[in-house]
Amino acid sequence: MRNLNPKYYGDPIARSYLLELPRPSTSDNRSDERRLREGLLAVSGLNDVDIPLPICRELPTLLRKANYRIRAVILNVDNRWELITIDDRYDNPSCYGVAVDLGSTGIVFYLVDLSECSVVDTRTVENPQIKYGEDILTRIQFASAAEGLQVLQRMVIECFNKSIKKICEKHSIHTEDIYAVSVSGNTTMAHLFLGLDPSHLCKAPYIPVVNTPDMIPAVELGISIHPRGRIYVLPNLGSYVGGDILGGILVSGMHRSKKVSLFVDVGTNAEVVLGNSEWMIACAGAAGPALEGGVLTCGIRAQKGAIEHVTINRKGPGLSYRTIEDGKPLGICGSGVIHLLAEMFLAGLVDSRGELAVKKDPSRIVDTPHGKGYVVVFAGESAHGEDILITEADIKNLMRSKGAMFTILSVITQNVGITFEEIKKFFVAGTFGNYIEPQKAIAIGMLPDIPLKRYKPLGNASGKGAVAVLLSNRKRKELYRIRDKITYLEMNINADFMSQFTSSLFLPHTNLSLFPSVANQGSEP
Repeated sequence: MRNLNPKYYGDPIARSYLLELPRPSTSDNRSDERRLREGLLAVSGLNDVDIPLPICRELPTLLRKANYRIRAVILNVDNRWELITIDDRYDNPSCYGVAVDLGSTGIVFYLVDLSECSVVDTRTVENPQIKYGEDILTRIQFASAAEGLQVLQRMVIECFNKSIKKICEKHSIHTEDIYAVSVSGNTTMAHLFLGLDPSHLCKAPYIPVVNTPDMIPAVELGISIHPRGRIYVLPNLGSYVGGDILGGILVSGMHRSKKVSLFVDVGTNAEVVLGNSEWMIACAGAAGPALEGGVLTCGIRAQKGAIEHVTINRKGPGLSYRTIEDGKPLGICGSGVIHLLAEMFLAGLVDSRGELAVKKDPSRIVDTPHGKGYVVVFAGESAHGEDILITEADIKNLMRSKGAMFTILSVITQNVGITFEEIKKFFVAGTFGNYIEPQKAIAIGMLPDIPLKRYKPLGNASGKGAVAVLLSNRKRKELYRIRDKITYLEMNINADFMSQFTSSLFLPHTNLSLFPSVANQGSEP
């Protein structure tokens, strides 16, 4: 007998072993089940493994056909090891999982080699549920209609199966060699995936159907992997703090540090977690709507052709921009609008109240149905033959979003009696965290004015969390400890939030002492 993975260094959710079992004889007349169990425990080092009855039925024929040289795959199902399959593929020890970041806009699939503890490939697709609503609330309303929930669940299950098949085909892997799928997403997305009624998530007292789902047989959800494989959905803390946030905390490591850290994930809502190894407090609020594609006049999701970076000449007229994948400009994505507003403010094109300074660059100021607008890309240069611009109404929307973000951060720190200066690491997750330049967010008063080196982009923390729980059962247990440590602060009924929000509706803020690096307009933070 030999361990399949001599280089094994993790603690993956599924393990594959190659077993060469001793043949029965008159001096060794153990049952087929006992022979298999003892051989498996010897090579795995485990104390026990459950062997389901269907596998026992296969044993007599398979063991003798394979001449007692078999492959066995075991899976950690809710902290108990279970034998998932045995076969005669002694020379083909494939063992894979798929981690999924289930976002409301995009879904990211990670093909994970559980034997080598590595990510083989990723695949990103649009969430097909967008057809029934770009925002979460609209989907919840649709799910409440007749058969709406079943429609939304079926769409995402079909998307899973199609994407898993494609990523497996790309690497010549059988889908039946996928033994576990981990799913990380906000609480609403997890409910829609599981076919659970989400209607109580958006109204007081904001109650989920379930916080910690048990592992689910793949066949029960219709996920096309190994028939005895399991689906693991990361637990949620409540309506507004889902598995994507818990997974992000897990990969940030803030829960293991004695130093105070702050974690923020900005989408339609901003989820914020503050704390260290001894305590954690979380809250959520509607801080990101204006950063989502489609909310602004020329706002689009991050895609090819979306403007993501803008530079404005501060000594006179002149502007340059960069688009995603160098595509012909289609619109402005979330990180792009933050960059644009910061550049406009620092160049004096917009004042602290969000009003355009017409005389600064009259060649780019136009009248629109929503007031004056500043043209970033003229019609002749754009992909659709129309101006790409930002209006004063857009700027007001952005200022409300950035003001809400800063107010959420202020209130949560004040609630535990600490200042921004005491925060040693500021983790920013998601697409927002991956592409936003902190100094630009500071310039408009969205993020606190702390040293830039303290800002730590995490990229797709939700996806990384989903990968982590496939590769480590210890990390999965750690996730539950994180969940149990967090105290939730309800921002919707917090009086301090509304009293401070008004002061934040200026660039960067009414209290310039909070932003010393941008107190003098036109100076870089």
